[in-house]
Amino acid sequence: QVQLVESGGDFVQAGGSLRLSCAASGRIVGIIPMSWYRQAPGNERELVASISIGDSTNYADSVKGRFTISRDKGKNLVYLQMNSLKAEDTAVYYCSTNIPAGRYWGKGTRVTVSS
Repeated sequence: QVQLVESGGDFVQAGGSLRLSCAASGRIVGIIPMSWYRQAPGNERELVASISIGDSTNYADSVKGRFTISRDKGKNLVYLQMNSLKAEDTAVYYCSTNIPAGRYWGKGTRVTVSS
């Protein structure tokens, strides 16, 4: 079992910044791939950013140049730095990993961006 706990969600004005954190614990061996997803009301969950075992990163087109995913390997922490936030970034953000033992999700952290 792997546990993922997100934090850092908040209410922020458009143009502002937030940094989300995801702490991974449990049966983790080595470095694991991590992703951030988000789900806005009435929308499907969508991939926002991912970081591979080798630290390659991938971003949704809608956040490229504004969001940065990174990790602290020693602490099993993954971050999502979000800059130049827009109202359309409002959503619940979820941390996830997909490893041989299965796909795991956190419970999410809410980000609200006012225009």
